[in-house]
Amino acid sequence: MKLNNLIKSNHWLSIELTLLQLYPDQHEMIEEYRNVFNILQMLEPEDNDMNIVLTEYDCDPNFESDKTTYIDVSGRKNTVDPNWLTESYAIEFVAWSKWLGMELAPETIKNFSELEIIAHCLYEMTFVGYEEDEIQEKLKSIEKTAEEFKNMTDEEKKKQTIPLDELIKRLDDKKGKN
Repeated sequence: MKLNNLIKSNHWLSIELTLLQLYPDQHEMIEEYRNVFNILQMLEPEDNDMNIVLTEYDCDPNFESDKTTYIDVSGRKNTVDPNWLTESYAIEFVAWSKWLGMELAPETIKNFSELEIIAHCLYEMTFVGYEEDEIQEKLKSIEKTAEEFKNMTDEEKKKQTIPLDELIKRLDDKKGKN
């Protein structure tokens, strides 16, 4: 089953209720989600060699939240590349028409209701923006920054970055001051 099938066979009001139940902090953005849902209903799905996978994970106990679990939405290619270290792909920057053409992984269909799948996908699809143009601009900005970094000399990279342990120390220090 493809995401497009779920989008076409469910009504906004049911999705809205599920979305707000799963993400109560998104109440003020519900009209944005409705607009995205309406756009999705009109888009033509594009075939895609990826499945949508929803997985429930335990939250880090150090994470400042009341939640004990969270849902990860990712992609998994239908054909496994032995050269890749992972089968999981971030898909928040994928074009919405390609989302619609993705199959739902069997474990996703088994473990989540249709409305939960749609709600979690909407949340992931709009993680960086509620308009595709805005999302693609952010992706281009990230790609530009990565290209600029790649073209730096080792000396420039050393000046422009800090080691991970230093970043963690800074974050811990900042957290202690709050």
